[in-house]
Amino acid sequence: MHQELSEETPRLVIEATPSGMLMIDNIGNIILANAQIEKIFGYERRELIGQSMEMLVPERFRDRHPGLRDAFFNDPKVRPMDGGRELFGLRKDGTEVLVEIGLNPLKTKDGNFVLSTVADITQRRKAEDRLKSQVGWLDLLRRITQAIGERLDLHSIMQVVVASLEDNLPIDFVCCCRFDAQAQILTVTNVGNRSTALARTLALDVDAAIPIDANGLAHCVAGHLVHEPDVNNVPFPFPHRLAVCGLHGLVAVPLVVDGKVVFVLLVAQRSGGFSSPDCEHLRQLGDQLALAVHQSRLYSDLQRAYDEQKRNQQSMLQLERLRVLGQMASGIAHDINNAISPAMIYTEWLLEQEVGLTPPARRQLATVKRAIEDVAHTVARLREFYRRDEESEMAGVDLNLKVEHVIELTRARWHDLPQEHGSVITVRSELQPSLPTISALPNEVSEALINLVFNAVDAMPDGGTLTMRTRTEGEWVLVEVADTGVGMSAEVRERCLEPFFTTKGERGTGIGLAMVYGIAQRHHAEIRIASEVGKGTTFGLAFPLPKVLPTVTPVVAAMILPPRLHILIVDDDPRLLGSLGEILECDGHVVIRAEGGQAGIDTYTAARADGKTIDLVITDLGMPYVDGRMVAAAVKKVSPKTPVILLTGWGQRLVSGSDAPQVDRILDKPPKLLALRQALSQLFQPAQS
Repeated sequence: MHQELSEETPRLVIEATPSGMLMIDNIGNIILANAQIEKIFGYERRELIGQSMEMLVPERFRDRHPGLRDAFFNDPKVRPMDGGRELFGLRKDGTEVLVEIGLNPLKTKDGNFVLSTVADITQRRKAEDRLKSQVGWLDLLRRITQAIGERLDLHSIMQVVVASLEDNLPIDFVCCCRFDAQAQILTVTNVGNRSTALARTLALDVDAAIPIDANGLAHCVAGHLVHEPDVNNVPFPFPHRLAVCGLHGLVAVPLVVDGKVVFVLLVAQRSGGFSSPDCEHLRQLGDQLALAVHQSRLYSDLQRAYDEQKRNQQSMLQLERLRVLGQMASGIAHDINNAISPAMIYTEWLLEQEVGLTPPARRQLATVKRAIEDVAHTVARLREFYRRDEESEMAGVDLNLKVEHVIELTRARWHDLPQEHGSVITVRSELQPSLPTISALPNEVSEALINLVFNAVDAMPDGGTLTMRTRTEGEWVLVEVADTGVGMSAEVRERCLEPFFTTKGERGTGIGLAMVYGIAQRHHAEIRIASEVGKGTTFGLAFPLPKVLPTVTPVVAAMILPPRLHILIVDDDPRLLGSLGEILECDGHVVIRAEGGQAGIDTYTAARADGKTIDLVITDLGMPYVDGRMVAAAVKKVSPKTPVILLTGWGQRLVSGSDAPQVDRILDKPPKLLALRQALSQLFQPAQS
């Protein structure tokens, strides 16, 4: 129930209200209006009083207005509550204004009226729109950031950005360009999906180049955002190209990383220029995107560092395996050489005898000798794992001669054995004339090539062609062993140099190519592998050209055997003591045997004390408790001029260096009679002159 008011009361209320207020009768005429109404609509109050309310309503809404007014007066159910409806009002100058209307029924003694509050909400709406736009942009920026955060490569990051801009902003073209500061060129790297057709028309496809100076983009690549509201007014070819295709507004956003522009984001639209908020939003995106580029670069650098560390770890692991294997091999080599030494000594001695052996027996002994040499050769291959660069004594090596020697040396492996199984392997050599001499260990080069030949033969079970080549390549001298065999997969190619890795099953040990790897490392050479499954493999060894001319091995003088000598043999293996001593006795020498290092020192000391002559000491290196080093040191301490020959199954270079024993000769085990006699000839040659 409405309270009846006097006519003066509404007037006082309307005048006192700070917002605009109207009083309207039941036929829609304006009865009262306050000063705020004048400000909102531009009319003076005298111009409004008595006029229809429809004069303040835009024409497109006037037809509906009387019906809404009548419903308000006649049906209380449709009456809105206070304050709450946004409508458009019509100003005196014909412009529209956004207002918020509140309607309240008023009953006075003079009849029923409506009090209408009117508030100009134009500025509020603009603020709300700005806030909504900012919230929307922040949400877009969040989604872009999240999307690029899930990616690590720059191309994917940029593609996400251009796609997101196309999907969420009123733009008609977007692309991303990489900046080359040295060439002063932008190169297109990414184009939005919906911009592809326009990019083709603009000649801005991926990899298209945009010169900087010729197109007025110098300000952008200097690190400043560039906004051109209308490219028609810019006298450069690139903006003109955009204008011809109907694009007007252009924004170029630089992406600055560590103070340098690395990318530029180009955004264009047909309908006029970009607003200041739009430019600010794009600048914020540029900052965020520059951070993503920086993170991507850091990740790439980290990934490269990780990959390099992984490769280094694999190399260290490889070297550690070789070191451990070398330690194992050294002990194995010593024991095996001790075991086969008597057989080698007796076999060589028997073959020297001119009478007493039938031809079949001589052939059989020769076979036994070759078998023992093969075992010794295998042991020598095991020793290679424990050799070090600084222990090597290089000499001049002609790879052409080495290739010819290896072909002949391995003939049985590539010619005889395959023919027994019905297959044929053809061997070819392609040797560069006048090949430079390299500085290397001759035996190791032969060993590496023999291993590569054996590996190539094993890769051709059904026959094929084996080619050995030499050539120069820049600062390298290259020798290659190529086959037409089964080839290697990528996985096998990566692991083929690992110790004990083999694809030959029980036929292989997995140390052949690892030996080649060790030899290459000691010579600072490169291993080059090219292989394809079913098409064969090429192994190459690239040796660096020596900086100085390799030394030439001096010519050895003719061997003159010394007269009768008193020789002390020291070894912990009684079999070697017996066999070596017996052969030396057959050569006319007097032999004293001592089993073990301490026994050798005691025997030598006692002989010197008794005035007995000992012309030569032959001692083993590896003995328990007192080894060959200690024996040699004890002998040299008493008699520095007494020659000492050291026998070792660990290789000569293993006993050289700072801790090398003071000996006159080092001979490998199993000792060969020729090498032993040559050593005696050289040691005692001066006495015969």
